[in-house]
Amino acid sequence: MKSKPTSGRMYGIIVLYEMQTDFLLRALDGIDEKDAQKRLDTKANHIAWITGSVVQGRYFLAKSFGIDLPSITDELFANNKGIIDDAVYPPLADFIKDWKNISPKLQEALTQATDEKLEEKLNIPGMEITLFEMISFSTYRDANCIGQIALWRRLLGYPGMNYM
Repeated sequence: MKSKPTSGRMYGIIVLYEMQTDFLLRALDGIDEKDAQKRLDTKANHIAWITGSVVQGRYFLAKSFGIDLPSITDELFANNKGIIDDAVYPPLADFIKDWKNISPKLQEALTQATDEKLEEKLNIPGMEITLFEMISFSTYRDANCIGQIALWRRLLGYPGMNYM
């Protein structure tokens, strides 16, 4: 861990955040662009969509801390938009660039978050949720999506994800 979080509630989340920041890059390592868009005759979300969705999640969460930066995901993923059949998603390199841009900024905000900040209510239609609950959900979702990409690697004939 780079630095101790202001709120003790964030310690485990920061540890996971740091791991997942690296794990996404490892999961995407060596994936060819044509393979990133494959759905293998299913309705499953492909690697490009999953990656963009995770990137968009970090940008969304960053806005709760006043970090409002543009991302390649702004239009394709607005309002939690699901995968669009036959759409060509941006290259993984573009998603990775955004990931590397937002991740350290959001980590700093998460590390400096006070208990008072974590208890702020978020304005999400149909939900009453605190910022801490959203951070917890986002942390869970990042891990879930990275796992999906790791599975796609194997389904597409790539070696398993390298965790080291």
